[in-house]
Amino acid sequence: MEEPRKDLLMQVEGMTCEGCVKAVTKAVQRLDPSATVDVDLDHGRAHIVTNAQALEVAQALNAAGYEARAMTL
Repeated sequence: MEEPRKDLLMQVEGMTCEGCVKAVTKAVQRLDPSATVDVDLDHGRAHIVTNAQALEVAQALNAAGYEARAMTL
């Protein structure tokens, strides 16, 4: 049985440019290739729909060099 998809809102510190958007997207999609990632650079947030847990996503983003934490929707 497949995990239910989660709708996550992550606060991501350290994003400054389109390169950061690509790096964040790539980090999440390495964890879950089917994930959708919508990054809001102005507010330092990423809206992610994924099968992964919020902690796993935060850890992947932290490993990519960003400080990330889950926010409530």
